[in-house]
Amino acid sequence: MAISLYDLTVPNFLQIVGGVEGFLGKAAAHFKDKGANADEIVEARLAPDMLPFKFQIQSVCHHSLGAIRGVQAGQFAPGGPSADSFSGLQKIVAETREALQKLSPDEVNACQGKDVVFSVRDMKMPFVAETFLQSFSFPNFYFHAATAYDILRSKGVPLGKRDFLGRMRMKG
Repeated sequence: MAISLYDLTVPNFLQIVGGVEGFLGKAAAHFKDKGANADEIVEARLAPDMLPFKFQIQSVCHHSLGAIRGVQAGQFAPGGPSADSFSGLQKIVAETREALQKLSPDEVNACQGKDVVFSVRDMKMPFVAETFLQSFSFPNFYFHAATAYDILRSKGVPLGKRDFLGRMRMKG
């Protein structure tokens, strides 16, 4: 059975974006219960040379919905939605989920085989839609989602693997 570009991407993005949305909600409740300001996590890092929590969340959005939009446009570059507060990060994740839910299979599948160029400064990397999504956006998407989860865990937020996985698509 062949799998469509839509089936390969959008349901996977929605599953993990939903997980991110859920663990952000748990983190907000945790910080409130502890009397802590959730905005203090926005600049948290796992290591001094890593980008902060806000970048990780923004990248989840950029490498999911932004990747689909990049494939549609034929070009993808660093950027995407930004926010400087915890509630702002929750908002861009919710908006990303809502926009992903509105994508139709036909509109995503129409991008199959389409050329996509990733550009950063003077560097240009040519792809086709499938290989861009599978070899560039997916690894980045999962990396940034896991890093955001790890930062929250390192700050004491009680999360488990199921929080990361979101809603799995089980039989029946």
